[in-house]
Amino acid sequence: MRYMFIMQVEAEAAAAFDPTAADVPAMYAAMGAYNEELQKAGVFLSAEGLSDASEGFRLDFGTVPPAQTDGPFAEAREVFTGFWIVEVASREEAEHWARKCPLGPGTVLEVRRVNDFADLDQNDEWVQKAQEWRAANA
Repeated sequence: MRYMFIMQVEAEAAAAFDPTAADVPAMYAAMGAYNEELQKAGVFLSAEGLSDASEGFRLDFGTVPPAQTDGPFAEAREVFTGFWIVEVASREEAEHWARKCPLGPGTVLEVRRVNDFADLDQNDEWVQKAQEWRAANA
């Protein structure tokens, strides 16, 4: 089973973060050690940090054409700042690895199972095409 760990930082904590005052090398070292531990355990698939929300945009598909709003997003209570994708045997194993993530106050890690093709209608032509696309790009 694949799980995504979605790192969210409370908007107030993100706004208050001062990289010049923080011990950034120590933060990188802690995160690097965590990623290395995931890799050594054979569960690491991917991890990425995201740029500041001010560089992003949202599309609201409630209108035609979709309405675009440029970041930052003032109404956001939390900022999505990065993610990991791991492959584990169970929900409990996903929880084990999520609990080890070196995050601090003001940060939430949302853990969600990534749907697998087995969760979808195998007779659907688009599901079959998606499986072919993934196999071709593997």
